[in-house]
Amino acid sequence: MKHSIPTALSIAGTDPTGGAGIQADLKTFQEREVFGMSVITSVVAQNTLGVKSVEHLPIPFISDQLNCVMSDIVPDVIKTGMIATSEMMELIAKVIKNHSIPYVIDPVMVAKSGDHLMDANAKQTLVDKLIRLAAIVTPNIPEAEVLLQTKINSVEDSENAARQIVTELGAKAAVVKGGHFSEVPIDVLYDGNSLHEFSSIRYATKHTHGTGCTYSAVIAAELAKGHSIQESVSIAKKFITDAIQFSLQLGKGNGPTNHWGHRLQGLPEYERGDVTDELSCKN
Repeated sequence: MKHSIPTALSIAGTDPTGGAGIQADLKTFQEREVFGMSVITSVVAQNTLGVKSVEHLPIPFISDQLNCVMSDIVPDVIKTGMIATSEMMELIAKVIKNHSIPYVIDPVMVAKSGDHLMDANAKQTLVDKLIRLAAIVTPNIPEAEVLLQTKINSVEDSENAARQIVTELGAKAAVVKGGHFSEVPIDVLYDGNSLHEFSSIRYATKHTHGTGCTYSAVIAAELAKGHSIQESVSIAKKFITDAIQFSLQLGKGNGPTNHWGHRLQGLPEYERGDVTDELSCKN
């Protein structure tokens, strides 16, 4: 059924302070002019300082949420974030197999504060059940290291990791995000055929909470509109760079990014002078 507007479904955990998780995804979908829907897997008590506690929702209730969405407004794309247990992953894998819908995985394993959000068994289930169904997987460097049981110290290592996620783990595409590099943050995309690099300005800020959720939500939104993987990653890289540049200075810890930062680009009162590199995308 063709919708009047592109639609995207986020399946993830919550963030009561609004910087990450379901809340970040829905804000991002709205900014990208895509109708956002959500299925909540876990309720997380967290803020910019860290995670206090987590309650996982019962599998039958997650299933009910999924069935309600899929029986009424079938999304143009599905995106998963925090999927904490193997049982959740097996349920989601069944739903994705039953529908021909592009699927974006943000393999959320550790919060920005360092708190673990996925148990050990689930990490293997993620590889065995979900990654092989993905249109694209969007790990940061620590997540890619866990998925592949290797170390990533250079852009060349990121290129090898992106290839491995596709050729060995079975995803159609993978982008290894370079925010953990000490210098220019270069993201590497392998689309199944060729490598593409996306570099950006690095800003001196600690306010990067929810960057992974937001980045992957942009990719999902653009895929819902019919854009290619490469176009979607390019748009996501620019969007998240603006969101970091115009951070909101909220919270006592690692504060959230600015989901409407892209609207402030070019306005004189919001200009920043602490940039070190020009934004570029290189095929």
